[in-house]
Amino acid sequence: MGYGKLGETDPVGGSSRHHLNPVADTLPAPPPNKKKKLILLTLLTITLLVASAVSAALFVVLRNRSSVNESAIHRKPTQAISRACSKTLYPALCVDSLLDFPGSLTASEHDLVHISFNMTLQHLSKALYFSSGISYLQMDPHVRYAYEDCLELLDDSVDALSRSLVSLAPSAATSTASSHDVITWLSAALTNQDTCLEGFAALSGSVKDQMGQRLKDLSELVSNCLAIFSGIGTDDFSGVPIQNKRRLMEANIPHLENADGLPEWLSSTERELLDMPASAIQADIVVSKDGNGTYKTIAEAIKKAPENGNRRTIIYVRAGRYEEENLKVGRKKKNLMFIGDGKGKTVITGSKSVSKKMTTFHTASFAATGAGFIARDMTFENSAGPGNHQAVALRVGADHGVVYRCNIIGYQDTLYVHSNRQFFRECDIYGTVDFIFGNAAVVFQNCSIYARKPMDNQKNTITAQNRKDPNQNTGISIHACRILATSDLEASKGSIPTYLGRPWKLYSRVVYMLSYMGDHINPRGWLEWNSTFALDTLYYGEYMNSGPGAAVGQRVKWPGYRVINSTAEASKFTVSQFIYGSSWLPATGVAFLAGLSD
Repeated sequence: MGYGKLGETDPVGGSSRHHLNPVADTLPAPPPNKKKKLILLTLLTITLLVASAVSAALFVVLRNRSSVNESAIHRKPTQAISRACSKTLYPALCVDSLLDFPGSLTASEHDLVHISFNMTLQHLSKALYFSSGISYLQMDPHVRYAYEDCLELLDDSVDALSRSLVSLAPSAATSTASSHDVITWLSAALTNQDTCLEGFAALSGSVKDQMGQRLKDLSELVSNCLAIFSGIGTDDFSGVPIQNKRRLMEANIPHLENADGLPEWLSSTERELLDMPASAIQADIVVSKDGNGTYKTIAEAIKKAPENGNRRTIIYVRAGRYEEENLKVGRKKKNLMFIGDGKGKTVITGSKSVSKKMTTFHTASFAATGAGFIARDMTFENSAGPGNHQAVALRVGADHGVVYRCNIIGYQDTLYVHSNRQFFRECDIYGTVDFIFGNAAVVFQNCSIYARKPMDNQKNTITAQNRKDPNQNTGISIHACRILATSDLEASKGSIPTYLGRPWKLYSRVVYMLSYMGDHINPRGWLEWNSTFALDTLYYGEYMNSGPGAAVGQRVKWPGYRVINSTAEASKFTVSQFIYGSSWLPATGVAFLAGLSD
């Protein structure tokens, strides 16, 4: 993590909060091409089928409710608009944007949730359309990477808002989406916008300026959606302690596990799949470098896997070292399960880094955004080395993503837990600077987290969580894990401090619970990002950890740091309450603890 720090040897540096300088000029649309046609089809489907249908149903209700002549009110906000916008971080933008949307002046506060979603979806769709219109411009490789990242992230945000809007439609009474789902999707959309802007932060030129114009106010609009929705009192919002939150909700989900550690509602087939050796599993696709499988490369397997699949597609990757570039499980590749022959046997590796003039987002050796992604028994590695700075081994933005019994190996920025809900179990994670970073709602359970020896004059920081908004349900929970040092760090740990984390964004949130900490952890525990930034708004907690590095007597005295003494508070960061894993993890066949302990 740490954008804008290329070449820096000490991880302590300036925040990555940059602002673009948009310009007002526009360019004529280029001749149609295949990529643009695909985007147009997506936009037509979303904006016409989703937005129009949902809006029509809502606005009929609003129109029948009142016959007020809106043009005569001269854009004065109603009490409902004023109340809804008072809950947001950007109230002036909230009022102006709602007043511009048909039906807002006759809407109740509850109806304004639908309107805010619809209005924001239209802004995102328009931004995606016009951003795709400058693809023909000449760009140097670094700018092109940032630009392509933005197109992907905008497309994902349009999808997230679309699903949220459909789940709230008056006709969606049978929707299976929960309030927690909606908040997760909105949180991810907000993270997407931040990632897009961060990719351009250290760049300059007309493409950056034009993208700034097209992306103007999008983060703020999504933030306002999140605040308005959270403010209506949804029953199953996770309610994890945060600053500026108006309520704390308890989640009473039973702790149901058998003696074997697996949830008792797992079917016998799922249990067999979990316990069965990879070679005995009936895979849909087999990848083998020697040609004895379905395909020789993982890239071919991903390409041939079905899109938007409702059933699990199993891709067995036989032992071998797979040095492939641009391995990505895209958003439409849902419910893919990758099974290897074991840690260190099936190895997926790459060497991309920011030193090669690309964004951190683009450096991942393997990336997954398709919902329901599972990886089991393999190694993800970025071999760029410490001198090349940010170099991601694995990036996950998949909702309900699971990584089980895997190695994740790198130095700076090893594991990018980008967005949505994720669960890591029995993994070994290696790195130096900010090596677990991102803004997912993620739980690590029974993992070994290894700090390595960094470059000279560097400090090790395990986490860099970038929660930007107090209404995002995101954070990093490290539960029943082992915080260890590699042998090369052990030899010089006295001169190289290792910290539990530092705040990348204003509302950074990380907890360590019931975990063992080695003596390489600095007694202060946590490190500042930049002077006093975020120290009173972050949430850093420690609960009943053990080991020589777990002593809290000399920990930082920041307003946002706390030694958690309440079981009820600690329980909010468990699988059942933080990522609502008891509702979706059983179907994966992966063992987990729903609560704090057996």
